[in-house]
Amino acid sequence: MCDVHTSRRGLATTKPIVRSRRATELAFLAALLGMLMAQLDTNIVVAALPSIGRELGDPSAVAGVTASYLLTVTVSTPVHAKLGDLLGRRFVFVLSLAVFGLGSLACASAPSMAVLIATRALQGIGGGGLVVTAISALGEMFDRDELIRRQIWLTGVTAVSALAGPPVGGFLAAGPGWRWIFLVNPPLCVIALVLAAKGLPRRHQTGALAAFDTLGAILIAVVGGGIVALGSSHALATSPLWAPLIVVGVLAAIVAFVHTERRARSPLIPLSLFTVPTLARSITVTGLTGIALFGTFTFIPLAIQAGTGADGGQIGTLLLALTLGQLAVTTTFAVLARRHPQLTAWGRLGLFMGIAGLLLIAAVPVLPAHTDPLATVLAIIGMALAGAALGLSMQAYTLLAQGAAPRDSFGAAMGTLTFARQLGGSLGTAAFGWLLLTIPNRDRALTVVLAAAAIIVAAAIPYAPRREQPPEIRTSIPGSDRHPRRLRSLIRRPAR
Repeated sequence: MCDVHTSRRGLATTKPIVRSRRATELAFLAALLGMLMAQLDTNIVVAALPSIGRELGDPSAVAGVTASYLLTVTVSTPVHAKLGDLLGRRFVFVLSLAVFGLGSLACASAPSMAVLIATRALQGIGGGGLVVTAISALGEMFDRDELIRRQIWLTGVTAVSALAGPPVGGFLAAGPGWRWIFLVNPPLCVIALVLAAKGLPRRHQTGALAAFDTLGAILIAVVGGGIVALGSSHALATSPLWAPLIVVGVLAAIVAFVHTERRARSPLIPLSLFTVPTLARSITVTGLTGIALFGTFTFIPLAIQAGTGADGGQIGTLLLALTLGQLAVTTTFAVLARRHPQLTAWGRLGLFMGIAGLLLIAAVPVLPAHTDPLATVLAIIGMALAGAALGLSMQAYTLLAQGAAPRDSFGAAMGTLTFARQLGGSLGTAAFGWLLLTIPNRDRALTVVLAAAAIIVAAAIPYAPRREQPPEIRTSIPGSDRHPRRLRSLIRRPAR
C-alpha cells in the first residue's frame, strides 16, 4: 500500500508506507458506513413524505425533498472523484462526511419546505462524495482478488439501504418524528471519521487545486441536472415547453463540455479514459444497464400490479425477489469468482440474466385473465433475475474498470463510471415515462417499456469488454490527458 506524493516537477509519485491491517479494516468499515448513509438517505424519506408535508404545510412540494438530494448526489459525483485524485481520498471522504453531517443537521432543523429542499441538496453534495470516494479508495487499497472477496459487503450495503430505507423512515416518522431521520446521521459521521482517520489513502500535492477544471464542473452539473430533472419530475418531462428546452440545453452543455475537456490542463473527466478499451466499454455498458435496470424500477411495481392484481402490501412482499436475487448472485460471485476469475464472462452472464428477467416481467401485464398464479410465478422469477443481473453486472464492470483505470486518473475513472450509472437511471426513468404516456393501453404500455429495456440490455452486449486490460497500461501515463494519441500508441494489444 502507498500514499501518493508529488515530486518537484509536479508529477504524482508514490511513496510506500506501512499501513497496519487494523487501520485498513477500520477504513473499510468507514467506507461501508459512508456508503450506507448516503444510499439510505436516497429513499429513507419516502415513507415520511406525508408527515413532512403536513408539518411544513406544503404537501405539493414534497417531491423536491427526494429530487434535490438525487440531483446533487449525481452532479457532485465526478467533482468529488477528481478532487480525490488531486487531494487524496482521505481528505475528500472527511470533507464529504462533514458536509453530509452538517446537511443532515440543517435538514432536521428546517422550518419550512423550501429550507428542507435546499438543505437536502447540501446533504446530497456530501452523499455523492461518500459513495464515489469509497469506491475509489477501495480500488486503491485492495487488489482484484481481495475486492472480489469483499463484494458481498458492498452489495449487502446496497441491499440493506434499499430494503431498510422506507420501513425505517416510516417507523421514525410515526415514532419520534421525521426529523430523527436526519438526526441519526451526525453521530454515524463521527464514527466513520474516527474509523477512516488512518487507513484511507492520501495524497500530498502542492497547488493541486490551481488546475481544477471549474468550467468542466459547471458544465457537467448542467448536463446531470437537466437529465435528473427530467427523470424525477413528471411535469417537466411531459411539458411541451420545458422538456425540449432542457434537452437542447443538455445537448449544448455536452458539446461545450467535450470542447472544454480537450483544452483543460487537468480535465474533470480526461478524454484519454475513453481510449482505454476495457474502461471505455465498462463505462458504456454501465450507462446502458443503468438506463434499463435502474430506469425501470418505477415501472416494475406497476407491471406486477397490472398482471397479478396484488395490493400495495403484497407488491412490497413480491419486490423482495429483486433484493434476494441480488444477494444470492453476489454471494455466489464472491465464492466462485476467485476460482473462475474471468470477469468479462461474469459481466456477460449478468447481461443475459437481465434480458431474461425483463422479458419475463414484460409478459406479466398482458397475460390472459384468470392466470394469477402463473403471473405471480413469472413476476418472482423475472424480478429475481433482474436483481441478480443488476448485482452481477455492477460488480463485474466495476472490477473491470478498477483494473483498467490509469492510476493518475483512478478517481476520475470511478467517478465517470458511477456518473454513467446514475445518469442512465434518470434518463431511463424519463424516457420510459414518456413512452408510457404515448401508448393508450396502460398494460400494453408497461409491456413495451420493459421489453424496450430488455432490448437496451441486449444492445449493450456487443460493447461489453471481451478481455481484461493488459497490465502494462494500468499505470499512469504522463501526458495522456492532453495527448490521447500518445496513449493509443502505447496500447499494443487492446482489450476487446
